[in-house]
Amino acid sequence: MDSGNNGRKTTLNLPSGMSLHTLSTISSPSKPTIYSDRFIPCRSSSRLHCFSVNEKASPSKEGGNEAYCNLLRSELLGSDCSPSTPEKFSGRSSRVLLGSPASPSKNLFRFKADPIRGSTPSSPYESPADWIEAPTPPKAPRKIPKTPNKVLDAPSLQDDFYLNLVDWSSQNVLAVGLGTCVYLWSASTSKVTKLCDLGPSDSVCAVQWTREGSYLAIGTISGDVQIWDSARCKKVRNMGGHQARSGVLAWSSCILSSGSRDRSILQHDLRVSTDFVSKFVGHKSEVCGLKWSHDDRELASGGNDNQLLVWNQQSTKPVLKLTQHTAAVKAITWSPHQHGLLASGGGTADRCIRFWNTSSGTLLNSVDTGSQVCNLAWCKNVNELVSAHGYSQNQIMVWKYPTMGKVATLTGHSMRVLYLAISPDGQTIVTGAGDETLRFWNIFPSAKTQTPVRDTGIWSLGRTHIR
Repeated sequence: MDSGNNGRKTTLNLPSGMSLHTLSTISSPSKPTIYSDRFIPCRSSSRLHCFSVNEKASPSKEGGNEAYCNLLRSELLGSDCSPSTPEKFSGRSSRVLLGSPASPSKNLFRFKADPIRGSTPSSPYESPADWIEAPTPPKAPRKIPKTPNKVLDAPSLQDDFYLNLVDWSSQNVLAVGLGTCVYLWSASTSKVTKLCDLGPSDSVCAVQWTREGSYLAIGTISGDVQIWDSARCKKVRNMGGHQARSGVLAWSSCILSSGSRDRSILQHDLRVSTDFVSKFVGHKSEVCGLKWSHDDRELASGGNDNQLLVWNQQSTKPVLKLTQHTAAVKAITWSPHQHGLLASGGGTADRCIRFWNTSSGTLLNSVDTGSQVCNLAWCKNVNELVSAHGYSQNQIMVWKYPTMGKVATLTGHSMRVLYLAISPDGQTIVTGAGDETLRFWNIFPSAKTQTPVRDTGIWSLGRTHIR
């Protein structure tokens, strides 16, 4: 079309059927008309799969209502939008909560989560903050092997509830009392060393390592307490004072406590020349359980008189007398995670693990295990404890504290599991029984990774002898 004076020519691309005359008529001032483009949404980027029609079923028309909803959904959202079950979400990114079937929402449309968490946005105008995240799946329970990692034959390991013949040092050496002898087994090299032989007139009743793991205390049937240097296999001290066998020992930082069948507890201080520095008298029968708290402030003792007593270093009288057990108290352990938390286990007529707050003297919880409780140990890596049992199931049980949910139940010993010790890394336990075997179980995670340690060369499934 010519533009008049300047002679320039402009060409317009007009739709078919429309002439310049029509265009001039449309743009005539006498008939003002405004035209604009029509917005056509793109369904591929609208995430229609995240919407569904709210269904409000009628009791009288359940069959017809379903057909109607399917037809309505197909017409409004397309045939590719299949019905789905409403879900509930919570959190900052889930701003809309779906109604339950009992109280359906009145809105026609409701928003659902993307079927795939973390998928790429289907529209360039979406941001990750707009995505709705699915709930985190529950953590799988820790798997604990049901069979021991290693089995050691331990001939002459006594089936006596009141003895304590197994202990594991901080230097990864296991001490075992077998008859008149004490043997050392290195968990790092699997080397067995005979530490001592007490002779035909005496026998081993208890073994206990110092916290540094260099010296071993041995309680004897004669009532003496001997101190041995494990590196040189040499006795460095012999201390008397008891009138009967010394069946249980417990070290604090510098004090060694010994419990005896004579019903007394002696406090031995290696820095002085006397056999003992103080004597605790409170039990009416043999002392068979003894443990110092981790801060060395309190000593817990259990006896065949069914009593659990708590002592401190400032008095020779017990500060607490706990008498709820109905059988002998041998199993005692302090929590490494909470100050003043003490666990104790009762014998055949009791079968319970009880938890105490020694600051107030109150009973916190009691759990019936179904079997005689022979020993207890609290894991330092996680808030769990393990119990060793006798009559009648001879099992080993792992518990989660404070819920006391069972993590695992292990079996394998044919007689009551009287002896229990835990490795210095807190992952492996060793159990001993009158069946003359020592069994190693990998049950606790490590302190750093919180996962069970892998078996190494020392944990051979083969059966070996400790002497």
